[in-house]
Amino acid sequence: MKIRKMMAVLLLVGLAACAHPASEVFRDQNMDFGAIQTILVMPFANQTREQTAADRVRDVFINRLLASGAVYVPPVGEVKRGIMRAGIVDATIPSAEEVKTIAGIVKADAVITGAVKEYGDVRSGAASATVIALSMQLMETQTGKIVWAASSTKGGITFTDRLFGGGGEPMNVITEKAVDDIIDKLFK
Repeated sequence: MKIRKMMAVLLLVGLAACAHPASEVFRDQNMDFGAIQTILVMPFANQTREQTAADRVRDVFINRLLASGAVYVPPVGEVKRGIMRAGIVDATIPSAEEVKTIAGIVKADAVITGAVKEYGDVRSGAASATVIALSMQLMETQTGKIVWAASSTKGGITFTDRLFGGGGEPMNVITEKAVDDIIDKLFK
């Protein structure tokens, strides 16, 4: 009987160690998110070794956001022209003034910026898997103030991967899962 209890405790501790903590979501309670009809998505910052990670994730994010049918997202070319007309030096981290300026040029109600923190393979011993970590924030365009922020991490090495090996899910699948998680947090 003691062995069963000990095994149950070890199992619970093991499962707790594998669990990812729930990411925090910031939401400004004074913002009327229902009034947002057009969201401009700025280029994402790339904090990974994969040179094209930010562009890939941004494309998936824009497509999924458009597919939601909840908002309109201006095309990437229009955003790029707006960045050049506004004279924004680093589009991945625009200032409040730059957000107001580009939103006026492109006619957007809100601006999303983001960062890709991890993208690609991760190894631990003999096991490897794919992982992605994102963070995004939404700024309203009247003041350039951040009114929403969230992050998501998907993939990684699971207990099963450690036991039996394996490479985890394909990168495009976990990218879609992470983006869907972020979009769910935006619309909650």
